[in-house]
Amino acid sequence: MPCSFCTLPRERLVFESELAFVIRDGFPVSPGHTLVIPRRHVGSFFEITPDEQAAMLKLLKLARIELGHQFKPAGYNIGINDGHAAGQTIAHLHIHLIPRYEGDRDDPRGGIRWVLPEKAAYWTRD
Repeated sequence: MPCSFCTLPRERLVFESELAFVIRDGFPVSPGHTLVIPRRHVGSFFEITPDEQAAMLKLLKLARIELGHQFKPAGYNIGINDGHAAGQTIAHLHIHLIPRYEGDRDDPRGGIRWVLPEKAAYWTRD
């Protein structure tokens, strides 16, 4: 089965460079949910080259600026699911840039810690 990121139509691209590109997530968890993806088919962040890493981080910054203008979020979650045990469902590295909005969760404390809910609210433990 072909990789869905390797076969994206050009009209899905928001930004691009020689080594990476940006798209909106097809199944967004919030308005503006964005993905930064290396062009080379590689599964793990730990397998990319320093040039690919720099290209991805540059596009991540550009995407954040654009999301700020277009959607005006109050914050962001930035994450990578690296490996099956971490929840990676597409075996092509991608960075999630998830805009967050005031009131989108009653208590946003803990942020990405909620991937393991029983460990998220560490501030309530004795």
